[in-house]
Amino acid sequence: MLTLEEFTHFPLQTWQKVFSKVKKAVVFMDDRCAEALHWGGGAAALFEAGARNLKQFSSFESSGVDEPKSVFVVSTVLKGRTVDILKDIISLNHFKYCVVFTTVSHSVHLLANNVTAEMEGNPVFEQFEEKLCEWMGNMNYTAEVMHVPVVFAPVSQQLLLTPVFAHLFPLLTPDLERINAKRPEKKRFGTLADIDMHSLPAELQIEIKSLASALNAMFEATGTKEESFAVGPMSRIIAGELAGHPQAKNRRKTAPHKASIIFVDRTMDLTGAVGHHGDNLVEKILTVLKPLPGHVTDVQVDMLELTTLQRTPHSQTTLAPGCLAQTQAPEARSLWEALLSSKHKEGVMEVRRQLVETASKEKLPIKMSMGRVTPEQLCSYMQLFRSSWVALERHCGLLQLGLATAQTLRHPCLPRWDSCLAFERLLLQGLGDSDFPAVLRQLLPLMKPRGGEYSSTSGSRSREDECGPDELILLLVYLYSLANEAQLTDQDTEAEALEKLERELIGALTLVITKETELSPLLQKLTGCASPEELTTERAHSAVEGMFETLRCLSHTRDHLKQLHSVYTASDGVHQATYRPFLRQILEEVFHPDRHECPDIEYMSGGLTDLLKTGFSMFMKVSRPHPSDNPLLFLFLVGGVTPSELRLIKDVVAAHKPGTQVLVLSTRLLRPADIPELLFTTQRLVPDIGL
Repeated sequence: MLTLEEFTHFPLQTWQKVFSKVKKAVVFMDDRCAEALHWGGGAAALFEAGARNLKQFSSFESSGVDEPKSVFVVSTVLKGRTVDILKDIISLNHFKYCVVFTTVSHSVHLLANNVTAEMEGNPVFEQFEEKLCEWMGNMNYTAEVMHVPVVFAPVSQQLLLTPVFAHLFPLLTPDLERINAKRPEKKRFGTLADIDMHSLPAELQIEIKSLASALNAMFEATGTKEESFAVGPMSRIIAGELAGHPQAKNRRKTAPHKASIIFVDRTMDLTGAVGHHGDNLVEKILTVLKPLPGHVTDVQVDMLELTTLQRTPHSQTTLAPGCLAQTQAPEARSLWEALLSSKHKEGVMEVRRQLVETASKEKLPIKMSMGRVTPEQLCSYMQLFRSSWVALERHCGLLQLGLATAQTLRHPCLPRWDSCLAFERLLLQGLGDSDFPAVLRQLLPLMKPRGGEYSSTSGSRSREDECGPDELILLLVYLYSLANEAQLTDQDTEAEALEKLERELIGALTLVITKETELSPLLQKLTGCASPEELTTERAHSAVEGMFETLRCLSHTRDHLKQLHSVYTASDGVHQATYRPFLRQILEEVFHPDRHECPDIEYMSGGLTDLLKTGFSMFMKVSRPHPSDNPLLFLFLVGGVTPSELRLIKDVVAAHKPGTQVLVLSTRLLRPADIPELLFTTQRLVPDIGL
């Protein structure tokens, strides 16, 4: 029987092809591939395979005269900027042997070069090998170009991420308008659900085809025949591309194992992505700690407390940061799994328990204390390891997770999490009693610049406690994604009131942003300015106006659904209004004992055969495959999954069908602040793929 372990080991197997070529080589790798490797052994795995050095894929990197072999690992098509960087590096060095790995398959390279005919062999790669020899300066030197799908990162036993596709995000109404603007009036699409693969820009087609190719490679390696299902327009396109993948047809005829895969658009439920209701420690760690440079998922853990260095303004640049990706030590792996799948309090208690047990085993002079776990208590346990270099080295992974926990618990921004949660609950209760403008108006009093004359006169709120522009934007996304759940009054009056209110909110939020003394990473991306000095009122106002254009369409993302169109349960006088996670609803439909067909979970693997069956079903009974037919279920969240949702998925499956194995795949592990970036600053239609 096929198990989840075979899929979580697949990413490590794909890297073996790279490892077989790196002996005595200088390895150049782009950030996306480096992040995938980071969760599967990291740089240590490369050096164990014989690599001499590891460098960033950049025109400014080079190697020594005595290093004649190079290996490049890139996540892009071998065109455009990627080719320019390759040429720069190779031309300025003394290589005699050059190997290039790309995560993009040869068939997608043909598409990128506008070749539609079927071709034998790998002519694009072969021609590129000749270019490599030219740049090395001798056509007799050795060059190899090959495809390897190193796109998956095994973050946990339950989760595979695809850092290469971290910025792939479902389409929204503004994207539909841009697509239609380039089409004849009679051929314009009415809704996002009507968009097909061929109408998308070339860059996005390449991104989707590359993802389908990587998934096909995983199913090929594990001998799996998948039944694909989709919820949402983008998921429908990806599932259709996987179903029609040229190499998949032969695989499905002979594959000994079966699995179901459900693609779900993140836009079906943005409430769960930006909300602070998830009681999960990892979600808070990802939110308050700084991202690891070049990474989308992992964070920096300050390691200073494990040393005798004094804390100075320059001490952080003296010491390399720790991280969450602890793949080597079993104890660290088990703690990471526990943190991902438990509640906040349980996670903190588990960190303390493991630190105490480990310190006791190492015979360190630990003093037990009961009651509430504090960051100071955790740090005192970890500082004991400084007295034993052997113990410190042996348990470094566990200590990094412990430090991440302590640094999160005492972080000055953590109180904002509770402030946002309290206000979200207030907004949730108001939706069932008032129209949308009335609920939205509750945000206006919060939209005041932090500090100074604008701040609360009571003096009870510090700058850290106050909602800044980032939190205000999250609350806007939260509320607009629930707009259709609000009580509907007179439609014309409501539309007029909403338009007037939005103008007030745009002005207020513009003032908040321009009064910031330091721009957060989100504000930098939103406004295109690196510092407050660059930011003018006009630029801030323009950015906020563009943001509201996108916000207005969020309430309509579930309009096309027939059954799963709500994520809200109104108050009944006894129980408070509650948020109903979209993923919970999908899983409850999948595992319903009656196995009835949900019209919103669309079967995508049938092709022509399924169309014929649909026609015959008018006069004979035809049963379609059901997602619960197979013992293995994949959930692919297009646009990201939160740690809280991982726990939710695990709990729902355990409650409804305990024997089912569920593996979550996603483009990234989300923190609430990621959603505004993906909504307002990402080029959804034209992703950056290096062309």
